[in-house]
Amino acid sequence: MTENRSIWSRRGLLQAAVAGAVAAPGFASAADAPLPGRFAEPARDLPIVEDADVIVCGAGPAGVTAAITAARAGARVRLFEVHGCLGGVWTAGLLGYLLDFNKPGFAKELVRHLDDRGARRGTGASSMGYEPEEMKLLLEDLCVEARVKFQLHTRVTAAYRDGRRLTTIVTESKSGRQAWRAPVFIDTTGDGDLGALAGCDFEVGESKACPCQPMSMDALLVVRDAAALNSFLHSTGPGDGRSTNDAKLALLAEIRKAGFDPSYGKPTLFQVRDNLLLVMMNHEYGVLAYDAAAVTDATVRARSELNKIVKGLRKLGGPWDGVQLAATAEQIGIRDGRRIRGRYVVSKDDVAGGARHDDAVTRATFSVDVHALSTEHNKSAPYSNFGIKTKPYDIPLRALIARDVDGLLLAGRCISGDFIAHASYRVTGNAVAMGEAAGAVASVAAATKRMPHEVPWSEGAAVIAKLGMRG
Repeated sequence: MTENRSIWSRRGLLQAAVAGAVAAPGFASAADAPLPGRFAEPARDLPIVEDADVIVCGAGPAGVTAAITAARAGARVRLFEVHGCLGGVWTAGLLGYLLDFNKPGFAKELVRHLDDRGARRGTGASSMGYEPEEMKLLLEDLCVEARVKFQLHTRVTAAYRDGRRLTTIVTESKSGRQAWRAPVFIDTTGDGDLGALAGCDFEVGESKACPCQPMSMDALLVVRDAAALNSFLHSTGPGDGRSTNDAKLALLAEIRKAGFDPSYGKPTLFQVRDNLLLVMMNHEYGVLAYDAAAVTDATVRARSELNKIVKGLRKLGGPWDGVQLAATAEQIGIRDGRRIRGRYVVSKDDVAGGARHDDAVTRATFSVDVHALSTEHNKSAPYSNFGIKTKPYDIPLRALIARDVDGLLLAGRCISGDFIAHASYRVTGNAVAMGEAAGAVASVAAATKRMPHEVPWSEGAAVIAKLGMRG
């Protein structure tokens, strides 16, 4: 696996970010003029807040779980999220489906809450649908109940260390730039933003020729009669009489009948509730997750493709008569981002060999799921397991602890792993379990004035057991 050093000059980018954050006060003078093509941002004093034991950056599946777990364990927790809701890919991304979710702990609790609210679809133990809007409310309720201080519309933009130890982050929001300090930090940004800002080494994608798996934008559809579209709907579990593969092929045929060849060769339609459906039918290839301009272009292309296909289906009439695109996701779905280097790298061999570890925080079971890496690949194989059969394998705590920076934990798809392993553990059931572990270890580290790498997993597991989260 390559670290893409020749294409992505990481350290140069980091140095530029730090230089911008610590430039001299006042306006730059002629004597301090920056190099051509550069701007020396004037330095300024920022308000600093030191009211948290644990700071979590990113409120997706891993982040909300980490924050809630740490808060329930008694830690004072701050949680920052760039979007206008908690849940990340579950909500802003309109994912609509939970995978590798047959796990104890918070995953099991979340399913129970969804059931209580009538917001879960299907009887599958490991995979199931849910209502994204109800998920937003549920996560807010759970964070409020746990006394997590969460702030939306807020992005982490800088990180500072004292030696190896991460001590301070800077965020940007409508409130301006703000600085925050805490004993322990958790990166649950999905794309490893905090780890990269703090100076951690990382990998991304498979190779220089193709940095990452494709992105996809999900959307909500309203139809007149979902029952009339039953043959196109993804299975919701045993007993519904549906073949997921047949449903995808049937939907692909309908899209082609409407005059389009979708960028994703296995388009998928889910039922959210009644006549509200969710669809995923596009790929955006070779887009680097932390290239804002490229992600913007991908978002525009994806939204345009969705609209054109839905309008084409509507013209077919029949069961598609009156189909309406109700909403596209706020955030395009990102499969691949930075994988921050930890104290252990989960590998292809771990997946194929069913690795076991004494510090296992969860056991992953999902298959290797590599979506087509190019338009040409999509024509022959929209997704592939690269010939690797997954044996249930452990993800160790060491893969959740940053190697290059102390005081920093990782959870979700930005943990330490190679391209193939990541294609298995990246689903949200594993993200929840990793978030739970990171939150527990962070609470112990903060309370005992230790670094996360000094806390044995047995102590984190004891916290989870005491909370009854894995009883």
